[in-house]
Amino acid sequence: MKEMRIGLIGAASALAVGTAAYAADPELLVFDWAGWEIPGLSASYTEKHGQAPTYAFFADDDEAFQKISSGFKADVVHPCSQMVPKYREAGLIEPWDTSRLPEFANLAPRMLASTDFVDDEGVWFIPTDYAFTAIAYNTETVPAEDVASLKVFLDPKYAGRMSLPDNTDDVWALALLANGVTDWTSVTDEQFTAAADWLRQVHPNVRVYWSDPSELTQLMASGEVQVAWSWNDAVALMRAEGFPVGFQRTPTEGVSTWFCGLVNVKDGPGSEDKLYDYVNSFISQDAAQVMLDNFGYASANDAGMAKLPAEALVAADVSPVEGTLLAQTPLPGDLRERMLEEFELIKSGF
Repeated sequence: MKEMRIGLIGAASALAVGTAAYAADPELLVFDWAGWEIPGLSASYTEKHGQAPTYAFFADDDEAFQKISSGFKADVVHPCSQMVPKYREAGLIEPWDTSRLPEFANLAPRMLASTDFVDDEGVWFIPTDYAFTAIAYNTETVPAEDVASLKVFLDPKYAGRMSLPDNTDDVWALALLANGVTDWTSVTDEQFTAAADWLRQVHPNVRVYWSDPSELTQLMASGEVQVAWSWNDAVALMRAEGFPVGFQRTPTEGVSTWFCGLVNVKDGPGSEDKLYDYVNSFISQDAAQVMLDNFGYASANDAGMAKLPAEALVAADVSPVEGTLLAQTPLPGDLRERMLEEFELIKSGF
């Protein structure tokens, strides 16, 4: 998000930029989620080069991939982990030179433990941040017992007053969890069908599929939406504004966790030296506090996280979850394409 001091309406206008560019240093183009141009993440880059990099923005991972695969020129992209195989299979990215990244040694090993990220050819993915997708709810109008289960999304009491993300990965994580699946890397046809059927049952209850956290904050602040499947950042912004929002991370069936990072676009148009300066700023230990303050997210830099008070992580709902988790790790390509196509049908009412 933008700095937390801005209001909800300001946040919406600041983030509703689609793929517009934020122009600064012409020698580095960062393609990122709307709102991630916050100065703290590029602090050492800006100090060294006198200005921040140029940014272009996307609303979700699939949009970003489509743009890059269609020829959009950027130097670095910030996808979540499950997208890395697609970028690799399409030949769009190249390995990182980790000898130029001093903080690489402090990045969480668990977020590199896949041949999709690290293999004999090199390191393809630099993990940067992680958080959760769970149930956000208005604590003044929604009893805690109503969000003790993912069944709340089927509850007729909240029909027309709930929102789901317009995001393939998060929606399928929800549907699979609701049907008892906690590992999405080996989903059977029966499990896929059950999850799709569940989403079709939920669809008539959905007021809107939110496209970015600022939209969700507006929906909840206006009272239109009482319950949502949400990332941490929308909750963090609403709390900063004094909105009565809870974040249920331990429903009976569980919640989802995910992590995102940086990929090195092949034949990027900018300066290679500036690219590594930017990545070093983004994964610095100081960035852990910046991510927590601005998004309610955790940093993949374990050394940076160790400097943060445990109570701050609890308050931001990024402390470890004592319950069931579905980790959004890389998926088989054919399964993810099937999920994407099925979700588009469901949203269309089919």
